[in-house]
Amino acid sequence: MAPDEAVIGCTGKLVLATRGPAGPGEVLVQVRGGWEAFLAWSEEPLSYGATVLVIESRGTRQVDVIEWADPVDPLDALTLDPGDTD
Repeated sequence: MAPDEAVIGCTGKLVLATRGPAGPGEVLVQVRGGWEAFLAWSEEPLSYGATVLVIESRGTRQVDVIEWADPVDPLDALTLDPGDTD
């Protein structure tokens, strides 16, 4: 099956943790006006509930993901170390 280009660059939430090279998890991605489920592969294990960015489509409803923190989300600033001045 051909890669699904529409999903690349979308964010989603893991509903099943990934195990890195040992196996995929499952991600819900908001795409095409709704939510769709895909098998999610990652280089490193990612935990349930993690926000991820789809970086590649493997076709057959499988995607490669990385952990993602929205750089413009003001709530992300709350997770910074108080001693971090950057």
